[in-house]
Amino acid sequence: MRELSFVVQPGHVLGLVGPNGAGKTTTLRCLAGIIPPSAGTLRIAGHDLAADPVGAKRQLAFFPDEPRLFDYLTVRQHLAFVARLYGVPDHEALAQPLLEELELSGKADQLPSELSRGMKQKLAIACGLLHSPRVIFFDEPLTGLDPLGIRRMKDSILRRARAGATIVLSSHLLHLLEEVCSHVLILKQGEKIADGTLANVVAQFSNGETGVSLEEIFLRATGGSTAAP
Repeated sequence: MRELSFVVQPGHVLGLVGPNGAGKTTTLRCLAGIIPPSAGTLRIAGHDLAADPVGAKRQLAFFPDEPRLFDYLTVRQHLAFVARLYGVPDHEALAQPLLEELELSGKADQLPSELSRGMKQKLAIACGLLHSPRVIFFDEPLTGLDPLGIRRMKDSILRRARAGATIVLSSHLLHLLEEVCSHVLILKQGEKIADGTLANVVAQFSNGETGVSLEEIFLRATGGSTAAP
């Protein structure tokens, strides 16, 4: 990454897009404190990630494209374990609505090995949302979800943004970003190509045309690349 700088405000959903190898996942991992940046400052909900990593990470949730789960904990036990880590009191009152929202209530006593790929993804998301994070990072959140699950996940993202969460969403599904994102950041080879509201970025690369899709904007901004974003 080269001198990348951007701000995402509460209530905004930022779509992070770029060709393969542009640095999208690296950016998210830096923001989540997994990879330390070589320079600069990262602030999460007012906390300096380097100076106050615990305070910053208590405010965020990061969902990678591959869910990380414990083989020998049931769905219910995963949520109880995460509640202890984050000090969430009376977590059952919060867990049950999440299980219902993510269609997991009938699988509360099942192990990850008994869940489909999409259900594993939903369990990881339920665990990450249990402590009501103010900042949420998604890396390909729809992997393995069926059409109904995709619709519900989009609704969930928008609902949390309306409640004031700050959301950064990386996905190669550009039609998803058009539906849920208020802002977009386009990367190419680790550099920022465009950053702003979705409407402003579209206007910047539309050459006065109307009805131009984000996919076409992506191709124009990145030099007509045909690589999957």
